[in-house]
Amino acid sequence: MNYRHAFHAGNFADVAKHLALVSIVSHLKKKEQAFAVIDTHAGRGLYSIAGEASERTGEAANGIGRLGALHDAPGALGEYLAVARSFGDGLYPGSPLITAKLLRPQDRLIAIEKHPDEAEALKQNLRQWRIATAETADGYARLAAVLPPKERRGFVLIDPPFEAEDEFAQAARAFAAAYRRFATGIYLLWFPVKLASAAEAFGGEILAAGAKKVLRIDVSIAPVSSDGKERLGTAGLIIVNPPFGMSEEMQTALGEIVPRLGPGSEFRQRWLAGPG
Repeated sequence: MNYRHAFHAGNFADVAKHLALVSIVSHLKKKEQAFAVIDTHAGRGLYSIAGEASERTGEAANGIGRLGALHDAPGALGEYLAVARSFGDGLYPGSPLITAKLLRPQDRLIAIEKHPDEAEALKQNLRQWRIATAETADGYARLAAVLPPKERRGFVLIDPPFEAEDEFAQAARAFAAAYRRFATGIYLLWFPVKLASAAEAFGGEILAAGAKKVLRIDVSIAPVSSDGKERLGTAGLIIVNPPFGMSEEMQTALGEIVPRLGPGSEFRQRWLAGPG
């Protein structure tokens, strides 16, 4: 699966992932104590959803584009929509810019991107935020080195492009190494659900690493194709150590969002370990 994000920015998977990101960051901000966010596969940070790449797939139009009528939403959903819209028409922020816009002066973002061209664009897109550092590096290899954060509070986003055949295994190994160093951190892992057994095995690897509180969320749509190519129909999130109340907040927010994503769209939440 070649997941070039310029083609997919703002799609239903981004909407779900970024909603979860905002929910986590908002929770961490409830305490005055500083925290760090580590984004292992940050991309370039800002994408055109009015350009040829996005228009060719129609994914943004069938993702964030379907939420235009949602206004004055409460909680994390309202914050997410406000940030997503704040960059102007035709643009959609990736996770590092959403995070940077939400953080306080005492907080910190480390955004890691492996591909040099994307990393250079990321550095330019983050240059206005002094609390953000963009690194050109392999996010998997770099992750353990930056943990635990000096703040001793933090959140790790592992959101790989799933270009490699062994991406599930790489992500699971990176999580296990990170969790050994920073077991109290919050982790958000995104993955495409192409094969149910592979997704289930991935969840099993997270549990095998020792995680005790693990929430899984799947969002499914009827994928729309304008060029005859296969489109992703289900995306998954695994949240390790989810903040108190996040499950309920996501349940309510996705209940608002998912029906707007088209006929047959649905979501499912379940605890793989812990509450529930």
